[in-house]
Amino acid sequence: MIRRRSQYSFSSAATDPVRLVSASAVVIFSRRSCFLCHAVKQLFRGMGVNSMVYELDEFPELERLLLAGSAAVPVVFVGGKLVGGIESVIASHIGGTLVPLLKEAGALWL
Repeated sequence: MIRRRSQYSFSSAATDPVRLVSASAVVIFSRRSCFLCHAVKQLFRGMGVNSMVYELDEFPELERLLLAGSAAVPVVFVGGKLVGGIESVIASHIGGTLVPLLKEAGALWL
């Protein structure tokens, strides 16, 4: 299951990205039109991970704070720690370090 934040339920937390990434075990900052974002969301969904997704197209102020001019999405945090983009997530998954990280964060129960 993927939870999404809409602009109508988004609070002043937009000014505090640290609070956003620590609010859920897995947080993905994404854009709706990004196929790599879709792939990383599908990976976590397929693993049974319930991630919080923030679609940056809806929150330009948050995008400015997080990406600082970079167009690199997705940005994935697990347990409040930056994992990185899709390359880092896939490399961690292939290398066998992603599942233990997800378990440690409480995002995966197996």
